[in-house]
Amino acid sequence: MGADLGRRGVSGGLLPRTRTTGTVAVVLATTPASGLPVAGGSLLTRLTRQLILLPVRDVHIVVRDDGFRGLDGADGIDDLNGVGDLTGVRHTVTAGDGLAADLRIVAKVARASAGAVAIMAGDVVAHAEALAALLEHPSADTAAIVGDGEAGPLAPPVRTERGRVAAAGNSFHQVASANGTFRGVLRVGEQHLGALAEVADELARLAEGRHLGRAADTEVADLLLAGLVRAGVPVRAAAVGPLHCRRVAGKIAADTAIARLADVDEAEARLAASIKTDDGFFATFCVSSWSRHLVRPAARLSVTPNAVTGMSVGFAVIAAVWFSEGQRLGLIAGAVALYLSFVLDCVDGQLARYTRTFSALGSWLDGISDRVKEYVVYAALALGYAAAAGGSGDIWVPAAAVMILQTLRHTIDFSYAGSVADAARADADGTPSFHLLAVPWDHEGETRPAAKGAGSSVLALSRQLDTGVAYWLKKIVVLPVGERMALIAVTAALFDARVTFLALLVWGGGAALYTLAGRIVRSFA
Repeated sequence: MGADLGRRGVSGGLLPRTRTTGTVAVVLATTPASGLPVAGGSLLTRLTRQLILLPVRDVHIVVRDDGFRGLDGADGIDDLNGVGDLTGVRHTVTAGDGLAADLRIVAKVARASAGAVAIMAGDVVAHAEALAALLEHPSADTAAIVGDGEAGPLAPPVRTERGRVAAAGNSFHQVASANGTFRGVLRVGEQHLGALAEVADELARLAEGRHLGRAADTEVADLLLAGLVRAGVPVRAAAVGPLHCRRVAGKIAADTAIARLADVDEAEARLAASIKTDDGFFATFCVSSWSRHLVRPAARLSVTPNAVTGMSVGFAVIAAVWFSEGQRLGLIAGAVALYLSFVLDCVDGQLARYTRTFSALGSWLDGISDRVKEYVVYAALALGYAAAAGGSGDIWVPAAAVMILQTLRHTIDFSYAGSVADAARADADGTPSFHLLAVPWDHEGETRPAAKGAGSSVLALSRQLDTGVAYWLKKIVVLPVGERMALIAVTAALFDARVTFLALLVWGGGAALYTLAGRIVRSFA
């Protein structure tokens, strides 16, 4: 199933799409390898068939003036016409006569597009799922497919930091401390299309003036990635994981790459990718280690992520009912129901990522339901304790304190995230630093000034601890939602509400101070 060219749903059937919105793809079929014959046509037709079954509404194919054999005959442009008619995808073929012309075509497409633009080489051999993970990602960001392995002419080196491309290389630009390779597929979000057009035009001018050294016309995507990074555009590093995505240079390499696709179960890789890799300790090891087995059955039954969110709320209400009794068996039953509620809280996100059914409503429901479930449980625990203690009202003071503390913690998190988003939006709306492109590219260029002071030293130390036991300790100390639910369940089942609230106040207070200190340090770094 790894070599299947079509985009398939969980039941194995092709998923129809309405082409009212979607990405515009620019496929640079400017290398001889793009026309290599493979089963069903050429590498170009293979790649284009994958794209037209993804959220792509237009495909612009760039070829050379002297023609391209992969577009001739029944297996070429006629075949693409037939598939395009079925899916509603428009495609055009444009002739370019060199690197500068190709870059100007990209700039023209970027200025005319109303949605994201994907740029890729026509000699890419990839799993359809690898392309889908980039093109169907819920964020409207700019991203590039990045993999491991040794760098080469068709896999230039990149350096990634905290999930973003910090530096990108090509034949004219070296990268120090590279830890990945660019696989020839780049998507530029709608908010960065202006930057893409400016970078492409500037690179075209540099190419016409012969200021890009040995850069060849096979490096359009490589140059654009480096230019965007140097211009300050945030580029997410989209890892392929076990999936394959790479450029090939000849028939043997193409056949080998296509054969390797069958070695990977795309559906299993898609399921693995639906599990968050940066979750808390409890969510990672006590929930996601087995909750993934619920995702595929839920998708087959057409259960929506919002429905799973509703089930999670339902289990939280059941937990609250048991907690409100204040008896030991009720506390234990409530702890079990609360755990199951958190499991479903994880599953709704996993299902959304697996089926790629994201919505603003779903995100809002998920966020607001977490707060509602937590506070309802706090109130139920206080009610149960008061009932068991013969109407004692002193439990409401710690209960209210926990609610206030959690509200403050959420305020700190959301306000900081909002400030970061506003700053990023301001950077995106402003004029990018295109003058950086004039700096000689025979050395590594940095797009941000070197950090100074104690703040940067603390951040550097923190990043050095992002491995092993220290990494998980940092995850645990901030008391994320998984650890909070576990703390509530365990203390309620074994002790009582007073112990639960005291533990939440002590641990939550320390977590709030730790988080606040971290935000302050980052602000001055």
